Amino acid sequence: MKHLLNNADYFLKEVKAIVRINLLSNILSFISTALIFFILAMVISGWWMSNHVIAVIQGEAEINAYFAESISSAEVIQLADAIKRIDGVREAQLINEGQAYARMVEILGKEARVLEYFDENPFSPFIEIKIHLERMDAVLAELHLLSGIEHVRDNRDVLERLRNLAGIIRFLGYLIVTAVGISTLVIISHIIRQGIDNNREQINTLRLLGAPESFIAFPFLLVGLLLSIGGGILATMLAAYALRYVYAQVAGPLPFIPLPPRETLVLNLIILIASLSTFLGIAGSLFGLFAAKNNQ
Repeated sequence: MKHLLNNADYFLKEVKAIVRINLLSNILSFISTALIFFILAMVISGWWMSNHVIAVIQGEAEINAYFAESISSAEVIQLADAIKRIDGVREAQLINEGQAYARMVEILGKEARVLEYFDENPFSPFIEIKIHLERMDAVLAELHLLSGIEHVRDNRDVLERLRNLAGIIRFLGYLIVTAVGISTLVIISHIIRQGIDNNREQINTLRLLGAPESFIAFPFLLVGLLLSIGGGILATMLAAYALRYVYAQVAGPLPFIPLPPRETLVLNLIILIASLSTFLGIAGSLFGLFAAKNNQ
């Protein structure tokens, strides 16, 4: 490490020379790497956001049990107590007609004025049941066995669709991570091999002077890191700006969607892209050096 630090000026000059020889090619490679990392960042952001939304919805999973209007208030209370004792039920509470009406007004917002056309409250009382989602089937089976329950409404179809969507996003995430890795390795290794070919005479001169292979290879390793990390930084900046736009568009018309905190999401992206770009930069450079050495 001390040897490398003592020759830092030389290495920086070599990096500039290597980049300058194929300036246009290096610029295009830098832009391509940044775009690849940007696509990766946006896909992973969508992956994380969808998983967060699904986790929140699953944590708030609930079903509504509608009971016969003929049963008394005391029987309704007993029914709610029986539901609370079912394994998998976290909470059960009675929602009367007025509360049901108020909830619908809140959901409809400005469109709630359509409810004014009803002469009477159109909503029926029900028992709101919060459950552990993994126990939904067992809870539903128990509810249908209780006397007095006429109808049970659940959101299982919605949750299953959300799970399927999360699975698709997860698959796309893995696929794009793999594609990004391969593409970045190919781009960087190609640039390194091209740089070595263009500096063949200088490399041979250094070898004749007794310079070790690590000393000769280090500037090319720095070029690969510069392209990869620089592309990662640009991609992160673009992703942060894009996420700010996405959050602004979603938070306004759809404030009820439980998105993760944007600052936390961006910070996690910075850590991920920085780690990935560093790893791929080193791996691509080593692959390029190894391929160039075997072609000698």
